[in-house]
Amino acid sequence: MKRILFNCLLGILACAFFVYPSYAQAVSSPELINNAKQYDGKTVTYQGEAIGDIMTRGEYAWLNLNDGYTAIGVWVKKTGLKDVAYLGSYRAKGDIIEVNGIFNRSCPEHGGDLDIHAQKIKKILPGGPSFSKLSGKKFYIGLSLTLIVLFLYFINTLFRDKLGKN
Repeated sequence: MKRILFNCLLGILACAFFVYPSYAQAVSSPELINNAKQYDGKTVTYQGEAIGDIMTRGEYAWLNLNDGYTAIGVWVKKTGLKDVAYLGSYRAKGDIIEVNGIFNRSCPEHGGDLDIHAQKIKKILPGGPSFSKLSGKKFYIGLSLTLIVLFLYFINTLFRDKLGKN
């Protein structure tokens, strides 16, 4: 009985392992830039934070994605951007977007720029507002420097008044 139970459990685990969906591995921007000839004209998967502004051009738009190393421009249909809510800036963390598309090391349609023409785009993680705290160390350094400047201003004013009367 134990042997049958063990074989059933082993069979279930094997099925779960082979049924698990596999996703294409995202290519990093340094890999795309350093091996641009190798990837030119091929379908790639690229993932990064949506940053800057969405620049619309008719039915299409430019979206910049930064994977932590550098940003790459993505040419995408405007309808594909309906899920993009946050763009990275000083005030917000941008949505993490995954793009499947054709990589161009020198796109003839866009003046020879390196870009990706998106075929499929999806949001991996939502962005949101970014609240940065001022660290205690920076606060005390700023306060100390302000007090030093006020002290020097007071000393300068005191000596200027004394020297002016003599």
